[in-house]
Amino acid sequence: MKYTNLDQIQATGVSHNPSIRKQVMLGNGDLKNLTNFSQARFAPGDVAAAHSHADMSEVFFVESGSGNICVDGVDMALESGVCVAIAPHEVHEVSNTGEVDLVLTYFGIRV
Repeated sequence: MKYTNLDQIQATGVSHNPSIRKQVMLGNGDLKNLTNFSQARFAPGDVAAAHSHADMSEVFFVESGSGNICVDGVDMALESGVCVAIAPHEVHEVSNTGEVDLVLTYFGIRV
């Protein structure tokens, strides 16, 4: 068992853009095949540049705010309650197009 509380987790930068802050609730190795379970905050204008993962799928859930996700050239709106699943090799870019923080809870699963 692992018990965590966001209020007690230090925020760090995401690898795609260090100005985007994340809190890792579960890390690589905490559960089989899970790479991370985290919450990220994108300030207005922040972008996690286009990238893909050969070895994992990712799932993003929008807690609050608004933005855009572009997956293999297709733009989709991000708003509270939206869930997006990204398959391995799909190129994806996330941006905050709103005026308040975009808060995403997300996890990766190694394939």
